[in-house]
Amino acid sequence: MSDVRKLAEALISRPSVTPDDAGCQALLAERLGPSGFQAESMPFGVVSNLWLRRGGAAPLLVFAGHTDVVPTGPLEKWDSDPFVPAERDGLLYGRGAADMKSSIAAFAVAAEEFVAAHPGHGGSIALLITSDEEGPSVDGTVKVCEALRARNEIPDYCIVGEPTSVSALGDTVKNGRRGSLSGRLAVRGRQGHVAYPHLARNAVHLLAPALAELTSLQWDAGNQYFPATTFQVSNLHAGTGATNVVPGEAVVDFNFRFSTESTPEALKQRVHALLDAHGLQYDLEWTLGGEPFLTPRGELSRAVSRAILDETGVATELSTTGGTSDGRFIAKLCPQVVEFGPINASIHQTNEHIRIDTLEPLKNIYRRTLENLLLNDGDAA
Repeated sequence: MSDVRKLAEALISRPSVTPDDAGCQALLAERLGPSGFQAESMPFGVVSNLWLRRGGAAPLLVFAGHTDVVPTGPLEKWDSDPFVPAERDGLLYGRGAADMKSSIAAFAVAAEEFVAAHPGHGGSIALLITSDEEGPSVDGTVKVCEALRARNEIPDYCIVGEPTSVSALGDTVKNGRRGSLSGRLAVRGRQGHVAYPHLARNAVHLLAPALAELTSLQWDAGNQYFPATTFQVSNLHAGTGATNVVPGEAVVDFNFRFSTESTPEALKQRVHALLDAHGLQYDLEWTLGGEPFLTPRGELSRAVSRAILDETGVATELSTTGGTSDGRFIAKLCPQVVEFGPINASIHQTNEHIRIDTLEPLKNIYRRTLENLLLNDGDAA
């Protein structure tokens, strides 16, 4: 059994449901200590964070990941215990197998191998590990980045081990993510009897024209990296449950996934202006889940793409699709951030898994990326 698989299984076997780290970070610190990585525990609240660094010179390349996993869901729907790694038909099953304990195992072993082969390499290597990515993301990576900034410890490159591949290992690398802005809109009317509508003001009827206009607007046209900003309704609530009562309030939850062509402030202003133009009485609460980030094609994306091509023969595609990640926090500190990891088809599902034959190539891609960025031409041999 390969080293990367052994470590992946050791991590999967720890039931680290967010925000519990369940000893994963201690295992990583112990594992990488002999390779010269200095471990610094950085807890905030109930969240465990770990900063492992080897070297003090620039450039600093960081591998970022999370040891926390989402809850398993009903255990009876799993074909095996989600925290007992199981092999079936060439697949490794367990919660976190794809998201993202295999990535953590792969970049940890890649760092070991790289250091063993090139102990005098240029630059520095670090691992930023949190147990608060699948949860509120309040006391995890964002707090570590704030602490690093305060002491002027600034990464030059960061690879987040999120499962980005779609059909084949390496087919997709994320070089950015859209922002997420959510709103809860409560439109006020007057409750009454459906037989006496002149004595009531139906909140649904008041909301409907404004909501139709919100869904039909073009918020921006996107750009070469991002699709156009989208507006989607996720929940709509009104009424008392009775069929003879005019609802006095209608509440709608909605979300913007927005590109770098829009800002949260501009989106908010446009929504408020539209609601005011419709003469609505309303309350609107906003939640900014994350701002968009983008790393244009450059040294890091080229190094990762070249490593993927050399290892697998796959020509990768840069993409900004999908949800949010901790990359949004790191991008405020680090000028070049990309996300790359295994196939994501089973993440957050029952029977989460990873193809065993992708573990070694995944590790090798991370190691090749280190070679591409931290070795001089004369050191590569």
